[in-house]
Amino acid sequence: MSNPTHLTLTSGDDHAPLPSEVVDVLSQALAALARDQAVTILPTATLLTTQQAADILGVSRPTIVKILEAGEIPFVTPGRHRRIQLADLVAYQQRSRQQTAEALDELMKDSAQYYLETASADDESAVR
Repeated sequence: MSNPTHLTLTSGDDHAPLPSEVVDVLSQALAALARDQAVTILPTATLLTTQQAADILGVSRPTIVKILEAGEIPFVTPGRHRRIQLADLVAYQQRSRQQTAEALDELMKDSAQYYLETASADDESAVR
């Protein structure tokens, strides 16, 4: 799908150009829908329940509670129940993905080093 540079919203005789940020969001949403992916557009200040947060991260509700209690995601308790801002949840998700990527990179480096050391030791024993 080509990215339009501008779109105009029309209602009856009224016309209003959409800001480029809105056009970008709509383009991304339509592209995701074309790939049969679900799309939800929410304000970043949206407060989520622990179950909603768990659903977004693809983990169980008890896991979210543990993450909250560990202080990894800020939350509020406006009554008896914890609430999480969407922006905080997304920030945690990004940090978590970055940490996972770094851990995998380190594991790959360690594996490559081990392979090189093992191959070199095998070559030395073959020469003897």
